[in-house]
Amino acid sequence: MSKGGKLILFSAPSGSGKTTIVRYLLEQPELNLAFSISATSRPRRTKEKDGVHYYFMTTSEFKQHIKKGDFLEWEEVYRDSFYGTLKSEVERLWAAGKNVIFDIDVAGGLRIKRKFPKETLAVFVKPPSVDELKIRLKKRSTESDDKINMRIAKASVELATAPQFDKVIKNYDLDIALKEAHQLVADFVGVTRKEEE
Repeated sequence: MSKGGKLILFSAPSGSGKTTIVRYLLEQPELNLAFSISATSRPRRTKEKDGVHYYFMTTSEFKQHIKKGDFLEWEEVYRDSFYGTLKSEVERLWAAGKNVIFDIDVAGGLRIKRKFPKETLAVFVKPPSVDELKIRLKKRSTESDDKINMRIAKASVELATAPQFDKVIKNYDLDIALKEAHQLVADFVGVTRKEEE
């Protein structure tokens, strides 16, 4: 893979608020960010669009891409539920002159950081507590209690990886977390922040 812009990774247990933070950062034009769309073999949810939310594939299509070495990183998050970052996706965004931002699981984020240590800023978003995480996941109403319990069990393991990231943002207060994330990314991509109005 040819090298291009910067890579900014946001990883966290499900429900920590990383997606909200990433969406906010994408709206800041001075950061010159583009979102890396992940590939997944999980079924599409009602409002999701292929090529917008994810590149949706069947499990066998996903495995074909693994065989061909098309992924920068991939993981079987749950049985037959694969997620990964296509090399072609990062190449496409770098070719457009963008810095690439990821909303990515912990293991995948650390894999990219190992492959591109100098070009990558890896940020871990920490929820206030595992109990708060459970409340947030239940509020979403997108998954069964079993799925939520699986995510909570996984969250405890993921929280232990926080020290392996470059920076940790504690998302106790969203406004503070957004400001902190903006500052980290602005510093990393070399943007001087406009004076606060």
